[in-house]
Amino acid sequence: MTPAAIRWQRGEYEIDTDPSRLDLAQAHAYIAATYWAQGIPFETFCRSVAGALCLGVYHGEQLVGFARVISDYATIAYLGDVFIAPEHRGQGLSKWLMDCITGHPQLQGLRRWILLTGDAHGLYQQYGFTPLAAPERWMERADLNVYKKTPA
Repeated sequence: MTPAAIRWQRGEYEIDTDPSRLDLAQAHAYIAATYWAQGIPFETFCRSVAGALCLGVYHGEQLVGFARVISDYATIAYLGDVFIAPEHRGQGLSKWLMDCITGHPQLQGLRRWILLTGDAHGLYQQYGFTPLAAPERWMERADLNVYKKTPA
């Protein structure tokens, strides 16, 4: 189920879920330079976008922010790849982006939201995110060097 596109506007900025508007090359350039997805191949990034609800933050037609939500739209959502371009930070865009994500009509009534962050705990705490209540129940299978490996 792919939700219908939604657009929010505030001043000179827009947040939009329309996948046809998303500049994949520009979004990839930002994401591939982050600590969490450094070096992600373009094709891999494109597949991640195709399987998710993505929100672009726009200043005019320029992509200046992004977030990706993976969800079954019934019980759980994973929030990832959240960024605002450095030159547009300090204007409340990350909070507005989180308002749009947590207020999205297709993402209501979920039992659990999850995310990983190394530096934005303060932002996410404002939206009810907390450290894991029972970390002993969680497991992961991680290959943190997968983007550095040469394809077979």
